[in-house]
Amino acid sequence: MTRRALACLLVVLSLSGCLAKESEMLGAPVEGYNHTSAAINRFTVNGAGGPNLGPYGGGGGQVCCGSVPRHWRPGLRAIVEWEKDPDPRPAIPLKRNKYGTLDPEDYKKHAANYTHHRVVVEIPQYQEAGTLKVHFLPCDQVRVSADNIFYGVSGYPYNFPRKMEDTECPTP
Repeated sequence: MTRRALACLLVVLSLSGCLAKESEMLGAPVEGYNHTSAAINRFTVNGAGGPNLGPYGGGGGQVCCGSVPRHWRPGLRAIVEWEKDPDPRPAIPLKRNKYGTLDPEDYKKHAANYTHHRVVVEIPQYQEAGTLKVHFLPCDQVRVSADNIFYGVSGYPYNFPRKMEDTECPTP
């Protein structure tokens, strides 16, 4: 091989390194919606943490970052884990010191009622990957979307009422 051919080959190989392949996975903010009277103290979706959610709260903040496939594929699922406080506003308020810190013994008694959950849910088809949106529903049910359409907008797959009674268990 001549020097000129070798030089051309090296140029072609170095230029091909500049043409990066499109990534299969994209970074996605995580957002949560709590449609229940419980508090969601913490949650993760596919290992990425989301914000804590008060009763009937959420949608006001995102945490970075989860990941979603650039293109939806059949059988796409999410693993959601969460800690729930079923009584976030106890009838007898928890004691606090003069700095507002919870009394450790009161907190231990209250936290003993927290429940921990894990579910695997399907992610509905999307045209364009976007935010990971997790909806916490009565009866410890969860729905996740990963599209670029948002809660309350026509075409969004999970426009549940903001407040749902604990007896309103959505059908899967």
